[in-house]
Formats: sequence, structure tokens, C-alpha cells
Amino acid sequence: MKIGVAIRQVANSIKNKLGLESIEASLEANLLCQHALSVNRAWLIGHESDALEDSQQIAFETMVKRRLNGEPIAYILGFREFYGLPLKTSPATLIPRSDTETLVEAAFEKIPQHANFNLLDLGTGTGAVALAIAKNRPSCKVTALDVSTDALSVALENMQALQLHNVSLIESNWFSAFKDERFDVILSNPPYIAQDDPHLKLGDLRFEPISALASGVDGLDDIRKIIDEAPKYLNPNGWLMMEHGYDQADAVATLLQARGFKKIEHAKDIAGTLRVTFGAI
Repeated sequence: MKIGVAIRQVANSIKNKLGLESIEASLEANLLCQHALSVNRAWLIGHESDALEDSQQIAFETMVKRRLNGEPIAYILGFREFYGLPLKTSPATLIPRSDTETLVEAAFEKIPQHANFNLLDLGTGTGAVALAIAKNRPSCKVTALDVSTDALSVALENMQALQLHNVSLIESNWFSAFKDERFDVILSNPPYIAQDDPHLKLGDLRFEPISALASGVDGLDDIRKIIDEAPKYLNPNGWLMMEHGYDQADAVATLLQARGFKKIEHAKDIAGTLRVTFGAI
């Protein structure tokens, strides 16, 4: 049954309720509308005067309530785009963010287009980093691990949806599952927020798994573990590349240097912040 409320009216109502900046509110309203109606942006533009079904109106209201309660839109929609790839998301995984695309870009600088490198992604979550590299470097073999079986289930769904066959998924607490394996590049977006950081109680972070976010008093506990163990699993001249917090670049570089890494470099995210630090063994 039609209820006489046009899609355009509902979208405008959502924007007002969200109370976000106009561009961000418009984006979220459009995404919620597309999801509720199972349509794309082009269809939405062409049918914004259409009246809604009762069930569609209910779907809108349910999603808006979830968003107003602070739930990340990536969890409401069930996906997030990362490096051009649509990835399933769930509360079992960290939400892929544009900052982490910096890690992928830095990796591509070290991985020739047709190289058959052996790569390892530590703490893969949704599989974002591993899958973006596997997609764009098809000659490479990518191993992606996570300690969470729920996260690995999400990564597996994403891998299968993208039909990538050069990725292996392994359950492991960092390097615990490995013995004699060697890699040309090891990448990680590890937990790097201090455990008492007030931001953990704000915004989207409230809904994300704390184990994927916080790491000790200074946020560097897991980074220290990775740096300490990584040389045993790297081929000569192999690279270790890690994302970190906005103010941790110097600390991570110092840790790498102390462990014997050379050629230490940084990469900036889109905001100009030093977001990734890496070195060769």
C-alpha cells in the first residue's frame, strides 16, 4: 500500500534528523535510501518523487533510529568501499577507512606490477588490505591472518565475492601459526590506540571491537610485538609496513631502527598526516 510520502521528502527528513554537515548528511541519507530500496544512486535520482510502500517507510525509520543511536553506517548498510572494492562489514571487524588506503599505496610502491612476491597481512579484519593488494597485484601470493574466527569469516565472504584466488586466510595470533615461512612484504594495520584514550568512547569507535583498536598504555604494544618478531619471517631486503596513529611515526621509526631495520620511510595520508611507517631488514 502506498502511503503518499515521496522518497525526496524522506531523504530530506533523514538529513535533518542526522544533524550532520550538509554534504555528509546528504551522502548518508542517499546511502540509507538506496539500501532500504535496494537500488542504485541513478535509480534514486530518477524516482525521487515516487511514493513509498509501508514496508519501505518502516525500513527507513529503523535504519535512521540505529544511526541516531550512533551505530556506524557501515554496520547498518553491511558494507564499506575500500580501494574501489565493496567489502562486507560486521561488528566483528574494524571498519575499513581511507587512512588505511595509505598502507596499500605504500605497499604498491615496493611491489612491482608483475612481481610474484609472497605477502603477509597481519590482523586482516574484513580482508581490506590483503584483498586490495591481491586484486591489483594478481601475480603475488597473499596470506591474511587474524586471531578472530568471526573476522576471518567476513574476510572469506569478501574474498569469495571478489573471486580472488591468490589469497589464503589463516587463524593466528600474529606470527604464532608460522615456523619457517618467509615473506617479501609484511603489512599490518594493528591496534594502535592507547587503552585509556577517550576517543574509544566516542563515535563509531564505540561499536567496533576493542581488540582491533587498543593496545596497551601507549597504544604501541602490538606494534612492538610485530617489529620484534617480523625479521624472522622476512626474506633479505623484505619490508615491514605498518599503519599507526597520527603522532606515533617517530616512535615506530625508533622501534624499527632499534630492531635493525634499514631504509626507514614514512607515508602521509590524504590529510597530510604521517600514517604509515616502514623499513627493510
